Amino acid sequence: MPDFTVHTFTRLLEALMEQEYRFQTFGEFLTDPEERSVVLRHDVDARPGNSLGLAGIEKDLGLKGVFNFRAVPGSRDEKVIRQISAMGHEIGYHYEELATCRGDHRKAYDLFRQNLENLRKLAPVKTITMHGSPTSKHDSRDLWKTHDYREMGIIGEPYFDIDFSKVLYLTDTGRRWDGHRVSIRDRVDMTQTRILEEKGYRIRSTKDIIRAAEEKALPDRIMINIHPQRWNEQTLPWLKELVFQNMKNLVKKSLVKG
Repeated sequence: MPDFTVHTFTRLLEALMEQEYRFQTFGEFLTDPEERSVVLRHDVDARPGNSLGLAGIEKDLGLKGVFNFRAVPGSRDEKVIRQISAMGHEIGYHYEELATCRGDHRKAYDLFRQNLENLRKLAPVKTITMHGSPTSKHDSRDLWKTHDYREMGIIGEPYFDIDFSKVLYLTDTGRRWDGHRVSIRDRVDMTQTRILEEKGYRIRSTKDIIRAAEEKALPDRIMINIHPQRWNEQTLPWLKELVFQNMKNLVKKSLVKG
């Protein structure tokens, strides 16, 4: 079973459903978390059509998640955003203003408010998630050292509002599930990952997650971060993403070491 195909993604969802996890949006998890739940988070960095496809698969399975859209043209497709919202999924904002504004907090905050307002014209937005911007020296989460996102009706940002010592964080950053080893900013408390590894489960591929689920090794609460552009059924887009991400990982690895 090749990894990072739509078929493999569907099998992952089915494996989690078979273990009786409840799927919640990020907003639902913050306000009323289930005892045994999965938050499906989708960071839409590019190719919004891929996100629409995954959203449809999830809807057909009776599931829902949060889709975080950036303000850039390669992510912010108004038609796609409206369609995904109409399916019952949550729309979140994937912000990067402090990187865009080169560390200027005042400009970044004004731009954030403007971009959030524009996204809210398409769908309700009550949660946000930082976009890593690995080539920038600025971490957009630092914007909240001088401002408060709750003043704008935002109820949560996962890097601030989830206790990842109690929630397993699985992300396909780097087109692999242990990409945190070369990630610039997509880093959280890895307590739950270490517990899995102590049990003999090292998660690198989607197949590893499926096996851990089938063997009932996963904890009760999980956030899975999907980048939909990485998941392709057709050979050419699949290969393009593989080659591009491998090159990107080399750059990120050099930045981490530097």
